[in-house]
Amino acid sequence: MSHNHGEARGRGPRGPRGLGDPKGRSRRGPGGGPRANRGDARAAILALLAEEPMHGYQIMHELAERTKGAWQPSPGSIYPALRQLADEGLVSSSDRDGRRVFQLTETGRSRVADSDQGVPPWERLAAAPGDIDLRQTMFSVGAAAKQVATTGTSEQVAMADEILAETRRRLYQLLAE
Repeated sequence: MSHNHGEARGRGPRGPRGLGDPKGRSRRGPGGGPRANRGDARAAILALLAEEPMHGYQIMHELAERTKGAWQPSPGSIYPALRQLADEGLVSSSDRDGRRVFQLTETGRSRVADSDQGVPPWERLAAAPGDIDLRQTMFSVGAAAKQVATTGTSEQVAMADEILAETRRRLYQLLAE
């Protein structure tokens, strides 16, 4: 098995972590759209809890749904933000039906009312109607190519290689126009 040792160590043409930046930071979200900032989780949580009490999974689900999948926050971003908001006295929690449900405190309600900026973070991050999720398309093409590579005949593999090479040329041609 041959490997490019630079890529095996996580260094490739797209930075040390393969994320499009020399320091591994991704500048855009899925499909090239805007990416959530550090403060977006806090602001989104406060805005959602102003609507109704929710548990952490519900918050993650709502944000993914409201952004049409453009922002799918992880438990690793939502739960620490909830803990921090609780430490600041902006949210409190209670157990309901075996789940920890979070709600705004009076201080939290005041903070939301005082800082109402009009546009919730999920609207900035939502994919506009008609946006193409290029990342998902790339994953789908990659899955199909892997399927051909693992189960196709040698002729099918050769044809797939030609198709992918032509696609790559056409994409670069598109950028050159």
